[in-house]
Amino acid sequence: MRIEGLELHRVTLELITPFDSAYGRETHRELVLLRLVTSEGEGWGECVADTTPWFSSEYHDGAIDMIANHFLPALCAAPLPSAHAVAPRLARFKGNYMAKAAIEMAVLDTELRALGMPLGRYLGAVHETVPAGVSVGMADTVDELVDDVAGYLEQGYHRIKLKIKPGWDVAPVRAARERFGDELELQVDGNTSYRLSDAEHLARLDDFGLRLIEQPLPDEDLLGHARLAKRLRTPICLDESIVSAKSAADAITLGAASIVNIKPGRVGGYLEARRVHDMCAAHGVPVWCGGMLETGIGQSANIALAALPNFTLPGDTSASDRYFTRDLVDVRLEPGGMVRVPTGPGIGVIPDPDALTDLTTWRKWIDAPSR
Repeated sequence: MRIEGLELHRVTLELITPFDSAYGRETHRELVLLRLVTSEGEGWGECVADTTPWFSSEYHDGAIDMIANHFLPALCAAPLPSAHAVAPRLARFKGNYMAKAAIEMAVLDTELRALGMPLGRYLGAVHETVPAGVSVGMADTVDELVDDVAGYLEQGYHRIKLKIKPGWDVAPVRAARERFGDELELQVDGNTSYRLSDAEHLARLDDFGLRLIEQPLPDEDLLGHARLAKRLRTPICLDESIVSAKSAADAITLGAASIVNIKPGRVGGYLEARRVHDMCAAHGVPVWCGGMLETGIGQSANIALAALPNFTLPGDTSASDRYFTRDLVDVRLEPGGMVRVPTGPGIGVIPDPDALTDLTTWRKWIDAPSR
């Protein structure tokens, strides 16, 4: 495969309702898309970094600089035999997992389109549909929150994840349990907002039969999570801490996590995400696919990943109309609360041309550097 160039897009999608978490309030989602043009065809990638380095150390301007001025020259230094060559070719660049994931996704999409192979089949998917889960942000009142949850359950979502933080945790969880009963598949996400000193308070959540508590402590605090796990009955799931198969293995070995949330953008791409999946499966640790408010482009690829056998818990695989007033690809919730794994070659979707034009706020074409 010889790269001819790539086109970068900044896109802005309006949220149907504001999304509140421990990181703050979002009213719209801005992402970076890239269209890779090669001798074998074209492919799409999506970078899930934010505009500012609050949620992670990566952000749009930095990702664009890394892709355009560092990754593209490195990938063009010699022909790429396959998408598996991307990570080794970029290994000398530290971090920047989300930017690496975006360009690897585009290369993988291009390669699989040329082969006529869907991403799900390539990764090892065993399901045609996967159960949809939904992440519910904080609300102005507890009553408003449980009304929101009721609406999602009526739509057929299999799992509810509540965002929590100090001061917004026990009361909303209790209200959800009281209204919907023990049959509700319920979990919570602390987004690193707690500290080990909050262990006694977090233990109050044990009374509500949660599936898991996700990333309560800072991402680098594996030992703190291991200590917290010994003090809670609720299983701990790690998200921000998991940036590779090795970090997942370390967390499992330390006892810091008994469940793992895999986000392809956070671990550097779908190939590393599959390695995390396989490693967790070998250790008997279930996984689920997390979301980062992707467009339908990234969401479609996530759904393909979530069809692998060890994704035994519903993930953040929501329909487009859960979050966005208009999406680049329309991901729909099917009867029974399922989303369908794309069957087309590559990631199986391309952006709607009209939506891409309307939602793009900046675009730049970059020629591949001469070897």
